[in-house]
Amino acid sequence: MRFVTDLYSAQDAKTQKLGDAESSTETVAFTPSGVDAPSDSMPPEGGDQPLAWAPVEPAPKKKRLGLWIGLGVGAVVIGAGAASMILIAPGTTVAGIPVGWLTPGAAADVISAHVAETEVTLTGAGDDVVLSGSDLGASVDAGTLADKAFAEHPMWNLGSWMGEPVAGEIALDPTTADAALRDAVPTSFDDPVDAGVVFDAATGGYVITPSTTGTGVDVSALGEAFADAIAAGDKSLEFPGGPAEATPAITDEDATTFATSLNTMLGTIGFYLGEERTVPIDAATASTWFTVVDDEGTLRIETDQAAIQATVDALPAAVDRAPVNATQIVDSAGTVLRTEAEGVNGRALSDTSNLASDVADKLEAGEGVFPISVTETPFTAVTLLRKIDVNLSSQTATLYENGGVVRSWKISSGKAATPTDVGNFKVYAHVRSQTMKSREPDGSITETPNVPWVTYFNGDEGFHGTYWHSNFGNRMSHGCVNMPIDVAKFVYEWSPVGMEVSVHN
Repeated sequence: MRFVTDLYSAQDAKTQKLGDAESSTETVAFTPSGVDAPSDSMPPEGGDQPLAWAPVEPAPKKKRLGLWIGLGVGAVVIGAGAASMILIAPGTTVAGIPVGWLTPGAAADVISAHVAETEVTLTGAGDDVVLSGSDLGASVDAGTLADKAFAEHPMWNLGSWMGEPVAGEIALDPTTADAALRDAVPTSFDDPVDAGVVFDAATGGYVITPSTTGTGVDVSALGEAFADAIAAGDKSLEFPGGPAEATPAITDEDATTFATSLNTMLGTIGFYLGEERTVPIDAATASTWFTVVDDEGTLRIETDQAAIQATVDALPAAVDRAPVNATQIVDSAGTVLRTEAEGVNGRALSDTSNLASDVADKLEAGEGVFPISVTETPFTAVTLLRKIDVNLSSQTATLYENGGVVRSWKISSGKAATPTDVGNFKVYAHVRSQTMKSREPDGSITETPNVPWVTYFNGDEGFHGTYWHSNFGNRMSHGCVNMPIDVAKFVYEWSPVGMEVSVHN
């Protein structure tokens, strides 16, 4: 049906109806150019029935091979682009381990595996024993380094391809490595002995116990060689397993420095009120409070809080005290002439429930000054009004304090020719001993050596001890007031400068 097919195609693949009963009874058929329609294919004549064309069979589908090839190439391009967003650039290394073309997660696994599988062959005494990184406790922060490698060298950034290596720290666990080496080459190990510090009761101070050198396999040097081998791209290395010198972690010099600091602390150790070391602690007691221990190659103080508490419990007896009143000698006007005793506040130790713990903390920090606090009771000032009364008629001297008699003695005042002056005077000087010169009525001078305990109150008149007579109660002097030596000493010490003296008949 070529005519029908061509017509269908010409009408844009749609079924066409020709003729319109209302407008025309003539049906027009369109024939493609150059084609003669057979007479039996013409529509019937008459206008009663419009002509309806049957649908033409679908045209064959065009082959899409080129399109599918194009889509495949596009998918590859898109996939490569997506991959470049999650992969590490080619040529990237982490601590010497290649991680290019890998995701960060896969790179972390590769790094960890490489480190764990790297082998160390011990030579010499090691007898070619092989230990892996895993045996030696080798570790690396693989996850962080892989993330860093991706951040600095992503595949999508062509400028980061074959870039600078990413540095990474590979370390051996000292305890794990030491244990593995000891199992592998036990004959290479003779442990060194650290220097120590102990208390010497004979000298009352701390002294050192010397260190000794040993042998072993240098774990630190092995760790460096292990990391260098991986950085060079190797997965194996050789290392001497024979005994090498092993120095003590604590040398004699270290211990001497520590002992010196402790002995310095012993010179000031104690419980303090302000700047005052109220309760000093002797070295022997302090040595029971703590010991010096070797803590994995470091010297430190380890305290005994129970021993400290025993001293703390005894502190009140050493700290607490009653107030001591101040004693002041005054004159009639209330002027202080001399302080006989300084006032001291009373005190009672405050709460000490945490003191032993505080002391322990300070000792462990190397400190020996332990502050304490007290509750104080103020002292009271007591005034003493002192006077000496000299009665020439009765030849007596009487000492008064706050109106009460302290002592009274017989004296020897001036003779009739050299009388003692009458009046109110004040003590103005004290002389422990001196040679006295006296003028006699005839004008001659008399010298008396070593006159003791002289208390002057009126010019050259004063109280003093007399060793050349004992006729007290009678006038015997050249104006001074003679007293027994012990009495003169008492007056000398009892009478401050400014004390009032009354001389009368």
